[in-house]
Amino acid sequence: MTDAMGDESELAGRRDGAGKSTEAGQGRPEENERGRGTRGEEAEGRGADGARQADDGKEADSDGAVEDEGAERRRRNAAWRAAGRSLHRTSAETTPAQWLTRLAAEGPSVYDLDEAVDLYGNGIVGHLERRVAELLGFPEAVFFPTGTMAQQVALRCWAGRTGSQVVALHPLAHPEVHEQGALGALSGLRTVHPTRAGRLPTAEEVRAVGEPFGTLMLELPLRDAGFVLPAWEELEEVVEAARERDAVVHFDGARLWETTAHFGRDLPEIAGLADSVYVSFYKSLNGMSGAALVGPESFADEARVWRHRYGGGVFQQHPAALAALLGLEQELPRLPSYVAQARVVADALRAGFEAAGVPWFRVHPEVPHTHEFQVWLPYPPEALTEAAVRQAEEAGTALFQSWYAGSAGGPPGVAVTEVGVTAPGLEWTADDVREAVAEFMESVRQVLREEVRETR
Repeated sequence: MTDAMGDESELAGRRDGAGKSTEAGQGRPEENERGRGTRGEEAEGRGADGARQADDGKEADSDGAVEDEGAERRRRNAAWRAAGRSLHRTSAETTPAQWLTRLAAEGPSVYDLDEAVDLYGNGIVGHLERRVAELLGFPEAVFFPTGTMAQQVALRCWAGRTGSQVVALHPLAHPEVHEQGALGALSGLRTVHPTRAGRLPTAEEVRAVGEPFGTLMLELPLRDAGFVLPAWEELEEVVEAARERDAVVHFDGARLWETTAHFGRDLPEIAGLADSVYVSFYKSLNGMSGAALVGPESFADEARVWRHRYGGGVFQQHPAALAALLGLEQELPRLPSYVAQARVVADALRAGFEAAGVPWFRVHPEVPHTHEFQVWLPYPPEALTEAAVRQAEEAGTALFQSWYAGSAGGPPGVAVTEVGVTAPGLEWTADDVREAVAEFMESVRQVLREEVRETR
């Protein structure tokens, strides 16, 4: 039986594994892009399966059980990486030797590797910037080592230009959930929330914000609400509503690359609605690291100044830039096929849960807007994660990976995971998915039976 929770449900906090109340979206595993290992700058201080770590690389544990927890984390990672079948693989599962071998072998297809190395952003980095500006239809692009830095700089620049320190954005947007208050701490910016519903704000909600704001930031897709997107006409109306209030529009487009199938528009038309856009190279494009900020020429010039002030003028960045160029060449054209297959997988997951007699579940959105979406199940997240590990170990199938506690504003006792479909997932049929769900649910029931016996 599925749930029909409305988009208007309030998004309260989640609870992490230690039971500590957090903002919505925090405290859960920050996995490889979407639940599978690290998420780059979104996962600072987290291990490959999302467990919280101390600065020295050892997992933080108030009870002192560092060694046991570290061993369990290594077991999970080893199981998922060794699984012969998976819906998704990411660059975080690649060893340094594999990365260097791939860059040397495939790099010449996108850049002359006999050119001099980049120094402080010239060479291959400048080439990548020009390529991104062309793809998104903007005059200039600026490379940044992290998306967090790129977005901090963008919002700071617009605050100076508009004369307003107020940014309107969703409470589940990346700066609110994953950046530890950096907008206020570093730039003195303040945020307002047009809506708390599990979707992007509507034009009416933007018009109804009770105080002036200089920038409207829209995360496309809104990851922590389930990788959701508005309809194209709704997005146009929201942008127009911001213009009516004399505000500029900035897109957090970390995953903008994967939105073309949903909107039915090309990248320049989508990006062209905004005054500036940030894009990531390691999320949808499966690169090594890095991001770009696009905008008008004067904006880009100012962004370069602030990049240097923030410490982002890295001496050499050719591995990340080369990996990004490969992502643009190889992954970008495949994204529409990943979105189409994600919809097949989502339907098959629903059928599998129904056939397995799961009493309640949710695949959200019902029809995925991108190649990533959420799955909700009414079991403890620890049991679901253990079941996923066993399925990978015993059957060589990584259907799911880490699970985390659901929203405190939602049904009690519900766990959530994120599912993504990339090249490995294209090989799965609907029958494959349904069979894997049956296998997974049997593993879940076995784990739960063992837990009951241990408590007697």
